[in-house]
Amino acid sequence: MLLSELKKNASKALKIGFELPNGKLVPSHFHVTEVGLSSKRFIDCGGQKRIKETIVLQLWSANDYNHRLHPEKLVEILTLSERELQLPDLEVEVEYQGETINIYNLGHNGKYFTLTAQLTDCLAKDACGIDERQTTPLIKAASDPCIPGNGCC
Repeated sequence: MLLSELKKNASKALKIGFELPNGKLVPSHFHVTEVGLSSKRFIDCGGQKRIKETIVLQLWSANDYNHRLHPEKLVEILTLSERELQLPDLEVEVEYQGETINIYNLGHNGKYFTLTAQLTDCLAKDACGIDERQTTPLIKAASDPCIPGNGCC
């Protein structure tokens, strides 16, 4: 979800909720502790230099149980951050505390903002000789515990 879409969805909401991949909600007394621009410069496994920039929204839950972030306040925080940090309209990632800091992609299901798990991927499949048409079924099959040889039953 782009920053502009986050602001648009938040401005239409009656209340703000973030749904984790397991279907549970981030506790309603969460705080937005950071909004920022993250830039990652790297070389992929094919030797190509890349830059990935995202907007990062960090959520934090404390023992401040009476705290509730209202939609207009979230829009205000985002607008201030956009102006002061000169943020471009980029994809938003959400940081939230799990066993470590988890980073999620952001979506919206019409009621809540949804946090979806990020996955690693090879960005240079052609350079590595990987054919996606072949690997996708193999990856799915290899992760199925009930196929012969995977220790099921």
